[in-house]
Amino acid sequence: MASLIPGFEYDIFVSYRQKDNKGDRWVSTFVEALKNELESTFKEDISVYFDINPHDGLLETHNVDDSLKSKLKCLIFIPIISRTYCDPKSFAWKQEFKAFIGQASQDQFGLKVKLSNSNVANRILPIQIHDLAVEDKFLLEKELGGALRAIEFIYKEPGVNKPLTSKDNDKKNLNSTEYKIQINKVANAIDEIIRGLKSIQTPAMNAKIRQSESLNVINKNEKQVEKKKKVKPNKLKLISGVAIISILIIAVLFAWPKIFKRNTLDKLRSSGERISVAVMPFQNMTNDTTWNIWQDGIQFNLVTSLSNSPDLKVRQTESTNNLLQSKGFDNYALITPTVARTISQNLDANVFVYGNINEAGGKIRISAQLIDSKTEDVFKSFQLDGEIKKILQITDSLSTMIKNFLIISSLKKEISVEFQTIMPNSVEAYKSFILGYKAYFKGDNLSAIKLFSQSLKIDSNFVYAYFWLSISFANQGLYDQAEKWCLKVYEKKDQLPFELKIWANWLYGRYHEKSIYEEIKYAKQLLEINDRIPLTHWTVGLPYFEMNQYNNAIPELEKTIEIYKSWNTKPLNSNFYETLVIAYHKTGRYKKEKELLKKATGDFPGDLGLIKRQIILCFTEKDTVAANQYIKEYLSICKDNSASDADITGGLADIYSSAGIPDIAERNYRKVLQMQPANPFRMNNLAYFLIDKDRNPLEGLELIDKALKLLPDNYSFFDTKGWGLYKKGKYEEALKLLEKGDSLKPIYDHTLYLHLEEVKKAIANQK
Repeated sequence: MASLIPGFEYDIFVSYRQKDNKGDRWVSTFVEALKNELESTFKEDISVYFDINPHDGLLETHNVDDSLKSKLKCLIFIPIISRTYCDPKSFAWKQEFKAFIGQASQDQFGLKVKLSNSNVANRILPIQIHDLAVEDKFLLEKELGGALRAIEFIYKEPGVNKPLTSKDNDKKNLNSTEYKIQINKVANAIDEIIRGLKSIQTPAMNAKIRQSESLNVINKNEKQVEKKKKVKPNKLKLISGVAIISILIIAVLFAWPKIFKRNTLDKLRSSGERISVAVMPFQNMTNDTTWNIWQDGIQFNLVTSLSNSPDLKVRQTESTNNLLQSKGFDNYALITPTVARTISQNLDANVFVYGNINEAGGKIRISAQLIDSKTEDVFKSFQLDGEIKKILQITDSLSTMIKNFLIISSLKKEISVEFQTIMPNSVEAYKSFILGYKAYFKGDNLSAIKLFSQSLKIDSNFVYAYFWLSISFANQGLYDQAEKWCLKVYEKKDQLPFELKIWANWLYGRYHEKSIYEEIKYAKQLLEINDRIPLTHWTVGLPYFEMNQYNNAIPELEKTIEIYKSWNTKPLNSNFYETLVIAYHKTGRYKKEKELLKKATGDFPGDLGLIKRQIILCFTEKDTVAANQYIKEYLSICKDNSASDADITGGLADIYSSAGIPDIAERNYRKVLQMQPANPFRMNNLAYFLIDKDRNPLEGLELIDKALKLLPDNYSFFDTKGWGLYKKGKYEEALKLLEKGDSLKPIYDHTLYLHLEEVKKAIANQK
């Protein structure tokens, strides 16, 4: 049976290891079920090549021959990915899988095909029947040139990893997949790919195929005659082609002269440097405020999509919008191209995207312009129309068009660039996500958690919502939840753009592995990708700060503030200042500390953390008059914010302890425990102070024992008790408790690490 498209032997080729079709003959059963499903999916007959005859030249000991080559000339290649398939020595891998990649890459369609929804699909459609080893997955993805996107037929129970069958109970299956549903997914995927191939099959292509077929049957002498006959026409075609290209070049030179000026897009392309892009919020021109959410939504989608390309440096949404807000442009209608140009220049972007949303007759129109940040010249205009319910597909198509234009030279033939979407299928899920994203950057983590969770209830596969949900939980101190969601991000990190894959690794290192060195490694990778984002420098500086390596932390923390200053805006919150203030204080750079505090309190007046640092600095410099004035201000703000007396007293205790005034600090720690005698955290605070400052370690141990009875799994309580036992010379007991605390820690704790090292050193010295 021939293929649906002339020039191809089969529509589908099924590749597998003979080992995977023994016993219950899983592959044979799968092919039979798929054929039945294809019958009800296609009007035409679909030809499927499946080797059921071990003597058909397809045994692993046989050599590939012309017969197999012709059979591999198919529209879709389906490899059955098992634990045995990813074997570079096997026949299926070398002579089928790799052979198809080489063959399909050179035919008229190429290995990847653009679908009707503007996404791009690979003509290799993997069917995965086992969870793979890491090295096998890496090998597979290396050949595929991207992430493995397989349709899974895997049945899982604890200790079970086997191919899914029609007899398996989907309710017991941890993957919750049903055999019939998965078969239907395969048939639908095949239908989508074949429709995509048919849509780009032109009469000219058919003629080319027919010509190729006819040439295959001409004998050697006839071929030589044919070549001689074709010499002259080919030469004429070449001359005509050159003439046409020349005319096109002249036309382009006249029509787009600015593209060929120095320091423009063409020069950027040819320079080898990555083009930096800023995307402005899209303006709602519909007079319908329900579309306001899409001003940020389209911007976010474009940024996410363009970030997939290693050829582009895309300024992240928070950087652009934070800069706009700091300059008073909360109302996006006020953002003119000139304003956008200024913002783009502040972000050090070569080009920016400026667009709007219109609606008419139930249709939506998205318009965008790609503009030179230096001259405000328009490089290219884009316009897409479609149904309102397909807004996500429209923005996906727009991002692909912009990406292609930026990457591909204007005189080259346009090629398809794969767009790996991480957007949800549901518009409502996306709306909730955007609202959560905005809440997060306003510091409202509780609202962000609620909105991200709501987004995931609608679409549980929306990986990006997992990412921000994990960070939002961590900001609330809910590290167990942060770890839970960071693991979900890590499992699906291949669905994220390149830069966000590294962020996923960073997240995994911080909240699951709890390794500060992993944090630093991935933070530095982020810095190599984009060093013009404040948060990236902060992410590198923070772990050094947490390890008390202030001289390593300070340059990165300073760079964070410098970038915000170059943007003529303040940081997202006061923490960016406060961390650097503490680093200056710890290294005795009091003059710099004072200057930075002046700037910080100007940007964040009434911030309690900054006022605490003012008090500590004044006490350090023996200026008790100024310190007491700041204490009055501190107390006033606390009362205005309805803080409890216990919280106010506890805050003062921390201030006096950090300022090196232990007598007043102890007085306040005792006072707050009297206010809340059953509070285990107040017990721990006083206990640690008494132990660490060598004021009364024995009393501290008694207090921490009471706290542990109330909260027996709190890691910091084990740290306090272990440190107390160390002070009493009970090193072996101390080590056990500190190791217990280390096993329970929700995030890296450098103080605990130092205590462990000190105890281990003491034990080693005893031997």
